[in-house]
Amino acid sequence: MKNAKVLVLGATGAMGQYLVPRLGGMGYEVDAVALDKAESSLPNVRYFQADLRNPAVFRSFLERGYKGIVDFLIYPSADLPCYLPQALGATEHYIYLSSYRIYADCEHPVRETSPRLIDASDDVLLRNSDDYCIFKARGENIVRGFSSRRNWTIIRPAITYSLMRYQLVTLEAHDTVGRAFTSRRAVLPESARNVQATMSWAGDVAAMIAGLLFNDRALGETYSVTTAEHHTWGEIADYYRELCGLESVWVDQEDYLRILQPERNLRGCRWQLEYDRLFNRIMDNAKVLAATGMKQGELMPLYEGLKLEISRCSRNFPWRPNPAMDAYLAEMKS
Repeated sequence: MKNAKVLVLGATGAMGQYLVPRLGGMGYEVDAVALDKAESSLPNVRYFQADLRNPAVFRSFLERGYKGIVDFLIYPSADLPCYLPQALGATEHYIYLSSYRIYADCEHPVRETSPRLIDASDDVLLRNSDDYCIFKARGENIVRGFSSRRNWTIIRPAITYSLMRYQLVTLEAHDTVGRAFTSRRAVLPESARNVQATMSWAGDVAAMIAGLLFNDRALGETYSVTTAEHHTWGEIADYYRELCGLESVWVDQEDYLRILQPERNLRGCRWQLEYDRLFNRIMDNAKVLAATGMKQGELMPLYEGLKLEISRCSRNFPWRPNPAMDAYLAEMKS
């Protein structure tokens, strides 16, 4: 498959920024498309800045004849029937990005056969919503049911950290490293402190995806592309304190949710917390290791990976403030 043409959609995100150069280094002719502008030093890698949510733009790339497509785009439920069949029909191997968030909290460790929230949850609002864990599962259903060619692979990453992707419970970079670099504390929900979490380094996840691309063993299969290492959120918060000086304040869960999403009837933040970050995410990655020939001992340890990615982050970045969190902490102090 050397010199095969590969299209990477949504190419500048946490995983894409590692996957694109890896594929280029493997000898593929890679076209990488994203909203952000990017450049490559490799002659066989080309970046395109384009809005793929425009159906005509999306279709124009598919018509270029790619042997493989890795799709990192996020499609809400209404868009799935439009975009996924086109991608499946345009290539010999389509890799669809799902998520470990589709898993329910029914068994540990979590395997590819573990129940999904869309099938197992007794929360009727969640199952009929367009929450991330639901529309990703709906996308899986379309991928499996539409193409009789079995020319697809579904991948389910866990939380994946990289440059400017610094997660802690449901907080992202602006409220983790950003607050540390601006000498501000961050609030975390006490209910999550002792819950087991899995965070994977994007470089390892990219290596897994590259090992699945054009791999006959991967066709028609689903993989959790993740490390098997896991830690409590309390332990991970300690890592952030050691690595960047982030001081965490553990607070009541409802206070935490009000800070992040004041409108009580909006459930996105609550569902992310209650149907993912409060689940014990202990992952079994044996299937992807077997398919790619990788070994758990070769994967980046979480502490070292966070150290690497935080060291790459500029302290002069214009971090977005969080006035609600600042006000809450000021009130606590008074």
